[in-house]
Amino acid sequence: MKTRFLLFVFLMLSASLYAQDQSRPNIIVFMVDDLGWQDLSEPFYKEKTAINERFHTPTIEKLARESTKFTNAYSTSVCTPTRISLLTGMNAAHHKVTNWTHPTANKPTDAADEMLTPPDWNINGLSPVPNISHTVYATPLPQVLKENGYYTIHVGKAHWGAAGTPGANPTNLGFIVNIAGHAAGHPQSYYGTENYGNIPNKASYQAVPDLSEFHGTDTFLTEALTLKAIQSIKEPIRRKEPFFLNLSHYAVHVPIQPDDRFVQKYLDQGLDSTEAAYSSLVEGFDKSLGDVVAFLKKEGIYDNTVIIFMSDNGGLSLAPPRSGEEHTQNRPLKAGKGSLYEGGIRIPLLIKKTDGKPAQSEQPVIVEDLFPTILDFAQVKESNLVQEIDGMSLKPVLEGRENNSWKERALIWNYPHKWVPTDGHGINYFSAIRLGDYKLIYDIKHGKLELYNLKKDIGEQHNLASTMNAKTKKLSKMLADQLRKWDALLPVYTSSGESIPYPDRL
Repeated sequence: MKTRFLLFVFLMLSASLYAQDQSRPNIIVFMVDDLGWQDLSEPFYKEKTAINERFHTPTIEKLARESTKFTNAYSTSVCTPTRISLLTGMNAAHHKVTNWTHPTANKPTDAADEMLTPPDWNINGLSPVPNISHTVYATPLPQVLKENGYYTIHVGKAHWGAAGTPGANPTNLGFIVNIAGHAAGHPQSYYGTENYGNIPNKASYQAVPDLSEFHGTDTFLTEALTLKAIQSIKEPIRRKEPFFLNLSHYAVHVPIQPDDRFVQKYLDQGLDSTEAAYSSLVEGFDKSLGDVVAFLKKEGIYDNTVIIFMSDNGGLSLAPPRSGEEHTQNRPLKAGKGSLYEGGIRIPLLIKKTDGKPAQSEQPVIVEDLFPTILDFAQVKESNLVQEIDGMSLKPVLEGRENNSWKERALIWNYPHKWVPTDGHGINYFSAIRLGDYKLIYDIKHGKLELYNLKKDIGEQHNLASTMNAKTKKLSKMLADQLRKWDALLPVYTSSGESIPYPDRL
């Protein structure tokens, strides 16, 4: 009798534990590198365009029917700042990792400029421990989740910190498992036949680590990462623990190499070899997401899994490496990666909740919002953070109950750097603010302001700064006040050493 009673108690405790685990969802962030707002067959615009028609992403189309689709979602204009904002909840102007980080420690990535000297920014990225030179010290999201019972996994591109600093290794940031994440920002090769770059006397910083089981095979990098991601989530499923998976593909970043599984159809459609290869990279990550979804359904946990699909910045619009006329690849958006025009910062964002109800939101949101949103999904009520959070949880937006604080909220960008040799197209030395339908751009180098009504002019073709003086003045002051509050960085004049003025001092 006593044995039966003990067995009954054990079963009840086990069932209770299982129920508690089920009460908190699994969370997957599925991030694509350099994916443009238009580079899917699922439109995030008011209509499907010719660019959408070029791509084949059936998994994304299906996921969109089960998700909230954000049509005004934003990142930063290059990768590392976005990735650090996701892990810290801080705006890039605040954490001061305002450019992509070099794999080598203490090495700036600013291009040379005769007129301006770049600011002293956090060139070494994110650090989970204090007093690391040129880093932002913050409590990383995966660390918080791990401390609250989540099994945390990173697969793919990391690029949070320079080699030799704590932030270079995802396990230092709270990930229990790290596969293929290190200090570099793109792969040396997508091909298993080339060991993803790990060839003696030929390997560079960009050689992708950890995938030796696929070396010498015809396994494309996107597929290898997918297989490892699926393998890695089997352990928390076995342990009946909620998991956080950060599946961060190297695709569609350069080098633009064709995925032979998909490229021929795009060649047959008449695309040149570069654009066909790019389209094959897109279809490859769509298959990856489809494979992960299929595994979740097979295990019976799809309905209890939140999926966040996003890009880390706007699509590349330089030619080469893309084909065609420069800065046309993201139309109707203007420019592309590196720019504070819409083509460089507007991204596709889908959030599938556990209820699977579809919705669409035009609310402007930004990447740092995902930090508090994910903590809300994980039911983390309190956490001891060393940083101040700039993001706002998207839970009210997902539930359709935005209040005036959302309407009055401004989004901020600051890119005080020179990314490419040629100025223009919103690339090199720009800051920006969006409030409601209006967006103000500050051309730092040339001391100019541009104002656009994005609802009427998504392509940013009609500068209203000279005709809407009051709006221009209001937004320039709001931008300057926020930059001052964060002690945001601006370049200095090389000739005099004087600081560039904030936009309200022009």
